[in-house]
Amino acid sequence: MNDVTKKLLKKENVVLVGMGKKITAGVNTQRYAIVVGVTKKVSVQTLSRKDVVPKKIKGVETDVIQVGEIKALDVEDAPDHKIKYRPAPGGVSIGHKDITCGTLGMVVKRNGIIQILSNNHVLANENKAEIGDAIYQPGPYDGGTADDEIAKLSDFVPIEFNGGIIPPPSDCPIANFTIKALNLIAGVFGRKTRLQAVIPKATAVNTVDCALAKPNKDEDVLTSILEIGKPSGEAEADVGMKVKKSGRTTGLNHSEIALIDAVANVGYSSGSAVFEDQLVTSTPMAQGGDSGSAVLTEDNKVVGLLFAGSDTIAIINKVRNVKEALLLD
Repeated sequence: MNDVTKKLLKKENVVLVGMGKKITAGVNTQRYAIVVGVTKKVSVQTLSRKDVVPKKIKGVETDVIQVGEIKALDVEDAPDHKIKYRPAPGGVSIGHKDITCGTLGMVVKRNGIIQILSNNHVLANENKAEIGDAIYQPGPYDGGTADDEIAKLSDFVPIEFNGGIIPPPSDCPIANFTIKALNLIAGVFGRKTRLQAVIPKATAVNTVDCALAKPNKDEDVLTSILEIGKPSGEAEADVGMKVKKSGRTTGLNHSEIALIDAVANVGYSSGSAVFEDQLVTSTPMAQGGDSGSAVLTEDNKVVGLLFAGSDTIAIINKVRNVKEALLLD
């Protein structure tokens, strides 16, 4: 995270900064811009000079969009996907014994061993859980009890909470962009590529909200995702890419990637946390309880793990960062 991003996130109502394309009067101009997300758009005249987003930064256009309050997607009532499944596919209700519920993202492997993948705040209760804790399917909010234990927590990446304070920039090594158009934008963000080394767990900036649970019986889970089928590999997301997800609350729905390499302040019950190197969709795509959903391309390639959002957007951890953080096969 460089000085430009930090300065923008300190402005009033700004909660998101990323690379995207400028939208004018509802029309995509196809021009890359620094997109600044605010909780609510207000008249420039009502803002102090320090809180006004410049029309250009270092020669690059900006675009201010209203995204609402960004928060981790916990729970709301859901029409389906919340019943008990055995074997259980991705896209259904699951949760640590002490939370409400979230979504079973997908089945993965680590060192050849089958694991359930979802968010930290779904399987590890925002760092409060202990390895070996019971995981219920469906989650407790959907009626899950000890009789519905499907797995035990096996690993999680701790979330670094900071109360909204913007932490120091990372010193991870950075490679070059190969696309000239993105070089200009990425330069403003202090990067030369969309590929980025995973930030160590001990730093105050997060890249992932993820955790694993080992099924009590391998035959209790499926490699397929409800209403989607089996993933067919992985893909690096780009602006405009069509994506879909299957989640506990809203089931199957579709959107597209609006921002890449985004930085956002995300609210949790334990406090706020800064996440960088995120994907942001153009529509909400999810509601409370959909956290943990795997996000895939239309041809079923995994691009990331959904973990947060607002009334207008969803935020996704990149699959590359999730795999590296959890040492997945």
